[in-house]
Amino acid sequence: MRFFLALGVVLFHYQLQWTLPEGAAGLLNRARLAVDIFFILSGFILTHVYLQGDQPVNYRRFIAARFARIYPAHLFILLAMLLLVLAAPVLGIGLEPGRFNAGDFLTTLFLVQAWFPRDGMVLWNGPAWSLSAEWFVYLAFPAYAAVALRFRERPWMLLAGATGLFILLDAIYRQWFGSVLPRAEDNMGVLRIIPEFLLGIGLYYLGTRWTPSPRVAIVGAVGATALLLLAMQIGADDRLIVAAAGPFVLALALLTKAGVRTFLSHPIIIFAGEASFALYLVHIPILMVWRNAAQAIGGWPADYRMGLLELAAMLAVTLAAAAAIYGLVERPSRQWLRRRTFGRAPVVEANRTVHSDQGEPF
Repeated sequence: MRFFLALGVVLFHYQLQWTLPEGAAGLLNRARLAVDIFFILSGFILTHVYLQGDQPVNYRRFIAARFARIYPAHLFILLAMLLLVLAAPVLGIGLEPGRFNAGDFLTTLFLVQAWFPRDGMVLWNGPAWSLSAEWFVYLAFPAYAAVALRFRERPWMLLAGATGLFILLDAIYRQWFGSVLPRAEDNMGVLRIIPEFLLGIGLYYLGTRWTPSPRVAIVGAVGATALLLLAMQIGADDRLIVAAAGPFVLALALLTKAGVRTFLSHPIIIFAGEASFALYLVHIPILMVWRNAAQAIGGWPADYRMGLLELAAMLAVTLAAAAAIYGLVERPSRQWLRRRTFGRAPVVEANRTVHSDQGEPF
């Protein structure tokens, strides 16, 4: 699932460079909300990994594992962007004054850029705002764990709490910034993940209460997927699409619990899912480099629109870059960090770090 969610975000940003008329993209125009599905899935998976039984969570090891998961690829791409920005004057590439500044670089480096109000996007790597939001809930995980363990036998209360919190934060965000909560990114995007992570926790505990038959699981997954895609295609309110994302995540998880094998378990799709994090992080830097190169080499104007073949070529480069970053940077760095942290860890801790990346919910 992770690969297709990341690909959806990539296609959303790339189709904006095409000549497709505004409003005609339908599904692609709402594919950016795949980030919200990631947030829900994050709460779901980490509950599965860390909040079963009465085994306490070692917070230090938890933070170390999550750091090893998200930081190597983030740091690599951020430093690559720094080199490109420093080289821009030499290469004759013009940059908007003040947009690539030291303050934004530091907030991005420490993953706090989405924690505070701000006027514009952080351009060092736009997608990294969601890592900032994820890092916040990782740091707040003990609070989430306390709530989850207290109400795990009453998952409907967790779901109701997440829904109420979403409604409250949405009202606050609209009052402060004039936009619905699922539009929050660099500008206090952390508010977006807070209720969605809790929603994922509630959905996980709800899913543990029954095992559907394969037929029921298939019907549920098809129905939930169709509902989500339809809501996106017709341009439903962002908040309704987020609401439809919850049943979608649960329904796909119940497929696994019911013993239904799908194409998502194919080795190629599994590898693509593992590389999806790098895909998500690298696609905007590649887009920026590609457009600047096209303008410098081809003499195209700053507002030129890409053709379909050019977009396909850029997507192929992006996929190849993501696979390379995963294989050469992300995975080796993660393994090295985990050996440093978990070299003598109990087996249960080592297994937790593995399962949290594989994402098998039941």
